[in-house]
Amino acid sequence: MNQSERQLYLIKYLLAEEERYEKMPVPESEDERFRLLRSLMNLRPPKPISEEFLDVQDEFLKEMISSKSITDIDGMKPIEQGIYLWRGDITTLKCGAIVNAANSQMLGCFQPCHGCIDNAIHTFAGIGLRLECAKIMSEQGFEEPTGTAKITGSYNLPCGHIIHTVGPVVSGALTDRHCRQLESCYRSCLEIAALNDVKSIAFCCISTGVFGFPQKEAAEIAVNTVRNFIKSCDIEVIFNVFTEKDYAIYNGLLG
Repeated sequence: MNQSERQLYLIKYLLAEEERYEKMPVPESEDERFRLLRSLMNLRPPKPISEEFLDVQDEFLKEMISSKSITDIDGMKPIEQGIYLWRGDITTLKCGAIVNAANSQMLGCFQPCHGCIDNAIHTFAGIGLRLECAKIMSEQGFEEPTGTAKITGSYNLPCGHIIHTVGPVVSGALTDRHCRQLESCYRSCLEIAALNDVKSIAFCCISTGVFGFPQKEAAEIAVNTVRNFIKSCDIEVIFNVFTEKDYAIYNGLLG
C-alpha cells in the first residue's frame, strides 16, 4: 500500500467499527482525510483492535513522521551543562523519553484534533498507546494523582519512551500547593526515567496550557527542579517549548 491507500484503509476500518459512522462521507483531499482519521483515533475508546489495522497504522504513521524533520539530541548543543533548550514539535524529537502532560484518566485526549500535547502524542504514537495506558490504569484501579508519573512505550514516535504526568490545575490564584505539585511532576518524571535507565528526557511546559499555571513561575520550578536533580543523576534534559514567549522565559533562566 502507498500512504493514500493506508490512510483510506484506516479510515474505513474505524468508520465500520461504529454504526453511527457508517454513512459518514470520506473527504477527497489528503489533509481533510487525515483530519477525519485523527478525529476517529481521538474518539476511539481503548478496546481491542486487529493486528492488521495496527500494522497498517504503524506503517502510515512512521512514514508520516519520517517525512518531517526529526531532531536528534545527539546533534543538539546544550545551553548549560546537561540541559538543552529546544523549540519545536515534541513528536519529532529523538531522545530517551518525552514527557506528556496528561489528565488524570491517563488515556489521552478524546477531543477530536484538539491542540493539546496529549492529543498530538497519542495521535502520532497510535492507538496502541491508549491501549497500554488503559491496561496500566485498569491494573491501578484509580485515576492518576497529580504530581506522579507513568512510563510507556513510544510506539511510532522517534523517542524511546513516553513518560506521562498529571500537572496541577490552576483555576484561581497560584498557591504553594500548586507549586509543590508541579515540582513533584518534574521530580517524578526524572525519577522514573532514572529507574528505567533513560539517558535523556524532554519536558514540555507542564500545566501551562489549559491547566492555567503561569508560564514564568512554571519555568522557574522546572529549571530549579532539574538543576537539583542532575547534580546527583547522570541524565540529560531538554526543555521543549512551543511558543516564542516560553522560549524567551527559559532562555532568560538558563545559561
